[in-house]
Amino acid sequence: MWNADLQTDWNSLLHAGSNGRSDDGVSRRDFVRTALGVGFAAAAGPVMAQTAIHTDSDGLLVGDVMIESGVQKIPVYRAQPKGKTELPVVLVVSEIFGVHEYIADVARRFAHQGYLALAPDLFVRQGDPMAYGTIADVMSNIIAKVPDAQVLQDLDACRAWAAANGGKAGHVGITGFCWGGRIVWLYCAHAPVQAGVAWYGRLVGSTGPLTPRNPIDIAKSLKAPVLGLYGGKDPGISQESIAEMRKTLAEGDRAAKASEIVVYPDAGHGFHADYRPSYNAEAAKDGWKRALAWLEKNEVVALEAQFPPQDGACASLPGLLGPAPSEG
Repeated sequence: MWNADLQTDWNSLLHAGSNGRSDDGVSRRDFVRTALGVGFAAAAGPVMAQTAIHTDSDGLLVGDVMIESGVQKIPVYRAQPKGKTELPVVLVVSEIFGVHEYIADVARRFAHQGYLALAPDLFVRQGDPMAYGTIADVMSNIIAKVPDAQVLQDLDACRAWAAANGGKAGHVGITGFCWGGRIVWLYCAHAPVQAGVAWYGRLVGSTGPLTPRNPIDIAKSLKAPVLGLYGGKDPGISQESIAEMRKTLAEGDRAAKASEIVVYPDAGHGFHADYRPSYNAEAAKDGWKRALAWLEKNEVVALEAQFPPQDGACASLPGLLGPAPSEG
């Protein structure tokens, strides 16, 4: 069911004014085509083609694997260094648009840093986001029908698969973007992972049978510390909700108290999404550095990267190949 929270997410994604165009002059139609992977960066013109990052697969094992979750097999994009085992694991949770090229690229970035990265198709039971022509259709026909319990189960299945297929048990992290950022908070209260990195995931909102709790509701009982990365100009995630989350974390258990939230004042929603007008290179690069440092700090430790950064936004793993970023 469409609700106020989905409307807020919609507004955050569009950044559109009354003329139906984004702040960057990209039409809604072009934005949707780009976001849903139809033509990808080329659909939005040269600006997006210039910012969209491509990370090659040299030295990596990449491609889809099928993982059993209950009675369902779900497709999962896997990226890891070739010929390596006992790898730390990162679960990569997509935006509402599913596992398209941007999410696969993020998985390859982690793989080049020595991780086994798994990006599951968490909407496979509800449908394919790329089959719909508008964001509103995606939200109404897919996102609004995805139960949190199903998502957590699928991520559990990915974690178990990783442990049996070259992953290092006890060294598992999770990261996610937008819709996936909210899931990161929930999963770090659900499963015995070591760390989470949530990129602009909604913290508060309405609840229902499929989404009974929000991150603010589970913040005090996190099992793993979360690094939250947010934009100060995000119209869908208020600074008041971030302040409320910080206060709740400070009142929680050990992992809650160890969690951190960083706000980039000049960034909006989707600032890491290099294929969209919302991309903010400075915030994205700093967030990536912080994400890698956070995983290392919390024992999701990668092998030393075998390859140089592929995209200008991927920093060497702090502590192994360079200094950690300064706080702020």
